[in-house]
Amino acid sequence: MVVWCETFEKGRNTEMAAFDPEYKAFLEDVNDRVVDLMIPFKKGDYVHKDFMGSASIKKVLPVLVPELSYKELGIQNGEEALRLWSEAVLEGKCPEEEKDKRMSNLIEYCKLDTLAMVKILKVLKESINKK
Repeated sequence: MVVWCETFEKGRNTEMAAFDPEYKAFLEDVNDRVVDLMIPFKKGDYVHKDFMGSASIKKVLPVLVPELSYKELGIQNGEEALRLWSEAVLEGKCPEEEKDKRMSNLIEYCKLDTLAMVKILKVLKESINKK
């Protein structure tokens, strides 16, 4: 399971397991198989001046995969995505007339996060193969 920011993703899986214990074993198994794609950037194994010292996917993506961007999305970052999802799904704070648009924006954000990791992984593999 490839993720960006293992501690965050594993934490969400642990929370889901507590929320619905029926899936605890499955979610623990997922957590055991997590690979954090952020690590080479966080540890400084792969650096670029335009990352500006950051290991954030928002800094890494435009450098390694410039054709992809979060700029045009209705949601710009993970904190915002988490808040909007929580308001819409858990808290019931999203007006019904806004819910479809919000969920669509969340799907687009998550799709780009996933595609970004696929493309970044490809760049990393190509970099290793060149050595």
